[in-house]
Amino acid sequence: MQVIQRTSASRRTLRRLFQMPLPELVYRGRQETFKWVERIYPTAVDRPPHGDRERLTAFLHNAEARFFEGPFDEQLPATLKSGMTQHCEDLLASAEEIFRGRFDLLGYRDLDLGDHPDWHFDPIANRRAPMRHWSRIDPLDFDTVGDSKIIWELNRHQWLLRLAQAYRLTGDKRYAHVVVRHLQDWINANPAGVGINWASSLEIAFRLIAWCWTLILIRDSRELTPDVFARVLASVEEHATRIERYLSYYFSPNTHLTGEALGLVYAGIVFPDLKRAARWQSVGTGILVQELERQVLSDGVYFERSTCYQRYTVDIYLHFLILAARTGIEVPARTREVVRSMVDVLVALRQPDGAMPSIGDEDSGQLLPLGRTRPDDYRAMFATAAVVFREPAYALAAGDVAADTLWLCGTSAAKIFRGIEQSPPSGDPCRAFAAGGFAVMRNGWDQTGHALIFDTGPLGCPVSSGHGHADLLSIQCSAFGQRYLVDAGTGCYTADRDVRDFFRGTAAHSTVMIDRKSQAEPAGPFGWKRRSSAQLLGWSSDDMLAFADAEQDGYHALPDPVSHRRRVMFIKPRYWVVIDDVTGTANHDVEVRFQFAPMGVRIDPTGWVRATRDGRQGLLLRAFASVPIEGQIRKGCRAPMEGWISPSYGEIEPAPAVVYATNTQLPLRVVTLLWPFENADEPPSVSIMQDRAGSPIGFDLPDLRESLAFGDGRPVITRSSV
Repeated sequence: MQVIQRTSASRRTLRRLFQMPLPELVYRGRQETFKWVERIYPTAVDRPPHGDRERLTAFLHNAEARFFEGPFDEQLPATLKSGMTQHCEDLLASAEEIFRGRFDLLGYRDLDLGDHPDWHFDPIANRRAPMRHWSRIDPLDFDTVGDSKIIWELNRHQWLLRLAQAYRLTGDKRYAHVVVRHLQDWINANPAGVGINWASSLEIAFRLIAWCWTLILIRDSRELTPDVFARVLASVEEHATRIERYLSYYFSPNTHLTGEALGLVYAGIVFPDLKRAARWQSVGTGILVQELERQVLSDGVYFERSTCYQRYTVDIYLHFLILAARTGIEVPARTREVVRSMVDVLVALRQPDGAMPSIGDEDSGQLLPLGRTRPDDYRAMFATAAVVFREPAYALAAGDVAADTLWLCGTSAAKIFRGIEQSPPSGDPCRAFAAGGFAVMRNGWDQTGHALIFDTGPLGCPVSSGHGHADLLSIQCSAFGQRYLVDAGTGCYTADRDVRDFFRGTAAHSTVMIDRKSQAEPAGPFGWKRRSSAQLLGWSSDDMLAFADAEQDGYHALPDPVSHRRRVMFIKPRYWVVIDDVTGTANHDVEVRFQFAPMGVRIDPTGWVRATRDGRQGLLLRAFASVPIEGQIRKGCRAPMEGWISPSYGEIEPAPAVVYATNTQLPLRVVTLLWPFENADEPPSVSIMQDRAGSPIGFDLPDLRESLAFGDGRPVITRSSV
């Protein structure tokens, strides 16, 4: 049996090789050659026994002229202490915890890793990755290495940056001492090319970026001796060499490639006396300029259709633009325009309470967290974008200048930010991103407003759908500034297959599920057997109504193919109607699912679902169909998993899911009313209008003197003044 499996795998490998374009085949072949040579002849850079004081002095002088302004701003510590006391307290508290060997990694809190962390150990799975050449390690093999995501988060050394920031704030030499001890310990425990911490070019780039910041922040400490600097510099050269040699042109040509490119730009700018520094800067710059056009769609949506990875991309390019301005790198105007379009999308998707909705994978990581925030808090990114672009809408989204922005751009950023007159984006707050596949329906930009997001795009991106979810035609909804219907999150990547498959499956999203099957079937933690797709068929918005019409093909592969069309309308400025048309010829189990955030949810005897956060205001929900359809609340179920959310990577908690279920012969129409209410005791009076077959074709709302009729096209609203 094992021989047969190996033969099949070999055939699949040969088939893939023959299907590859020639440039990819040549590039992959060169990388395989490098791996073979490295395994036989390790390529560690020679480390001189003693450092050179002049070289260290030159590094510091160069950095002051070419690096970010914040670390060299003499007024920054005093400004942060006087105006951002909570940031300073959090930073110092975090540094003290690290002194005690306690670490927060992703959604895992207060992990005891000791004074000398095992850099190859997953403390959650209690597994240690083997010490062999990185090409002989599969980071997705949980049984062998544990959760590589947790190991890599420790080895990004972003927590090391907190110690360096604490040193900059206080001048306390203890912080610099621990920084240097950990750096040397890591270099000793991670020979070039050996172990899991050399297995990802992106992770190497993130660590290199963190090291650049760390060295510069402790630059005037006696702990940063010429000998220490020489050791770190040699390792930096190994890092940058590894990144350039194994760029993710074909492996993961997404944020992996752009993050790696930024790492090369950092290495070239910060360490210009290294032999290949100019080449690294040039290669990195070229990739960043070229990839933006490929990875960002025409409407500004990042092609993986994930808010987390869109934020990663924006942060990468904000760093690049700031460094380019400091060093005189010429950046095409088009690059700035595309970055702005990406931020515009995030402004539009941002919920009234300021949080960013989770769409697709959300791994809780960041490029360079200079302050501590929740995974859904993008205010620091908006603040930096506001300073870079002088944009009023970004300033409004940020609320105030962020500590991260001051660390990046210096205290002058505060003056720039506060000189921007905050205002919302111009035009209709309801807007559609047809290429990316999102429609946003909101009653304005107020913090106590209503907003709905309708996902009308395909599963992930065509290159790799690994970070996409089977969430086609799902919705998220806020009312009175509070989130009610939410995306469930991510859970994990490799630690638990059932958890991984649930959170990226259809059952975790507010959409329609057929025959208890997901819209797409997983093939490993980052693959799908078939890439399901959705398409926006129509969009319009005027003073009375915003309307989106879309369909998806996730159930076309069933023995009796099923189509799902969903229309969402926002009757301005009050409520939404969701129309689900499910077509086929046989009997099917149909579930219309609504995933709520953790809150009180109940179904009353009249059929209204009442969701409240504060006891009075909330969201009413009611479904109408031509056949009996039963609503149930499912929360914290395990077999199968239902009613869970994941606020951050590695963290899950129960949350109510309302499921309307029926078994019926198709076609079927289900119409759902989403009604933000001021008073839970006064639901609206609703009369359903039906055709001869009993299918809903409209509502009559006497309390509003309003009726709504919907056929196959755009709905018609009739309002009476009497």
